[in-house]
Amino acid sequence: MAEATDWQIFRGSRVPHDGIDRLPAPPPWRTFTGGPPLPTPPGDSGNPHVAVSYRPGEDAVRQVNAALYLRRPLLVTGAPGTGKSSLAYAVAHELNLGKVLHWPITSRVTLRDGLYEYDPLTRLYAAERARGRGAVAADRRRGTADAGDDIGGYLRLGPLGTALLPYERPRVLLVDEIDKSDIDLPNDLLTVFEKGWYEIVELARRADATARVMTADSTTDRVEIRDGTVTCRAFPLVVMTSNGEREFPPAFLRRCVTVNLKQPATVAELTAIVKEHLGPVVGDADGELPAGTREIIDRFFERRSGGLLANDQLLNAIYMCHHAALSEHPETVRELADQVMPFLSGEAAGPDDD
Repeated sequence: MAEATDWQIFRGSRVPHDGIDRLPAPPPWRTFTGGPPLPTPPGDSGNPHVAVSYRPGEDAVRQVNAALYLRRPLLVTGAPGTGKSSLAYAVAHELNLGKVLHWPITSRVTLRDGLYEYDPLTRLYAAERARGRGAVAADRRRGTADAGDDIGGYLRLGPLGTALLPYERPRVLLVDEIDKSDIDLPNDLLTVFEKGWYEIVELARRADATARVMTADSTTDRVEIRDGTVTCRAFPLVVMTSNGEREFPPAFLRRCVTVNLKQPATVAELTAIVKEHLGPVVGDADGELPAGTREIIDRFFERRSGGLLANDQLLNAIYMCHHAALSEHPETVRELADQVMPFLSGEAAGPDDD
């Protein structure tokens, strides 16, 4: 874990603090002026166990701080199970930045999905029930169909759209597995990240372009959008994870802060991870791990040279074997451990894969 220094806002301490208020003004080219300012929604990161058990390395701590200072997205790469997503929850927890806004990416996801969703059919049906089909049709012919209509009840901001609201403190947005996206999404995201604002087209077209809309955090609490446009104030900490399944355009990489998370290099590092996650479950009163658990850790470390394994497989194996050992023979428990830790790839790992 990195030692805390004066310039570091995020320290990897796992202890909540208000150091984010020490963050200096952004570079002139990354200044955004959205308003009026909104307070950070109450609540923790949304994944308390991960937030307090994740152990960020020195590189991760340094690059998180770089992203905070420069108001740039953080692209986190690494093998499965190295804690790419966990990093977002650790930052939100330590810096008191509220619940992480999670946006899982697939090949079908578009930029619009992350910004907002609009439900025109439900809005039309509601208007017809309230005023009659004929009255709604007449309003459309006269161009007054929006009169007295609460369009905000049919608009909900997505994770990205919510993160770009004018919060006083940056929100944490987790864009999970961006390497699975359509080829155009990284460049589309880059445009929004550079501008720091976006337009809600359905709202901007109205004579009254002000509405109170739902957010990704809540369907009951609403925020006011003025002039059909959302502009950020404190640029969010955007954590984009990638398993390395594709390359990104140079223009995209140039505008990101990047960090590659490595697999634990020693048995001692693996043991420390197991203690953080499962020490209270499998350890003794002093937190020391039993011989059977240490044997599984050694076995996992040895097997990593034969194929890809993820750290969460080790945690699953230890948890299962801890309970199985109460009634099974040791050789059966060792067999169970191997079954719970199958290789994710049959190819032998190279020296750079550790």
